[in-house]
Amino acid sequence: MVTAIAPPPQTTPDQYLEQEINSDIRHEYRSGEMIPMTGGTPDHNDISGNVYIALKLALRGQAYRTFHLDQRLAIPDRNLYTYPDVMVLKKPITLLEGRTDTVLNPRLIVEVLSTSTQDYDHGAKFSAYRTIAEFQEYLLIDQYQICVEHYVKTNVNQWLLSEYTDADVTLQLQSVDCSLQIAEIYEGIEF
Repeated sequence: MVTAIAPPPQTTPDQYLEQEINSDIRHEYRSGEMIPMTGGTPDHNDISGNVYIALKLALRGQAYRTFHLDQRLAIPDRNLYTYPDVMVLKKPITLLEGRTDTVLNPRLIVEVLSTSTQDYDHGAKFSAYRTIAEFQEYLLIDQYQICVEHYVKTNVNQWLLSEYTDADVTLQLQSVDCSLQIAEIYEGIEF
């Protein structure tokens, strides 16, 4: 006799949000499943921190908010809640109804790639991000070598990819008026 294994119980978005308030670790929520988000490597943290600091300084005094690591993003069209490494939102920011801790409207999202997340960040996650009307620009940064993939929305359903592998290049952002030096992104990282 074969015994069927029951699927794990599904968590509702409200249950997830309530559990996340009291949790010691962050979780991504994907259509009823809570996925623990493990800690990043020192290089991952340095790279995301370098980008956050550069953007925060470059956008000072402008109508943007810049967030790093712990800011939750809701993507209702995909039943997804996640924590991008860095996000820039135009003011005023839009919060999920009834929440003060979950944003909806990033213009720019930055993800630092790891071996375990790179396929997801390139595929299903990027697809989910593209359902956000305000989302215009995506940076995927390799933490193991100098390589920055820069996606810019050029039209409805059209994205342009530029790839940078030279530390001496300056990347011009399109969704916000500033630039990032590739060397600055990788400052302190040894390959």
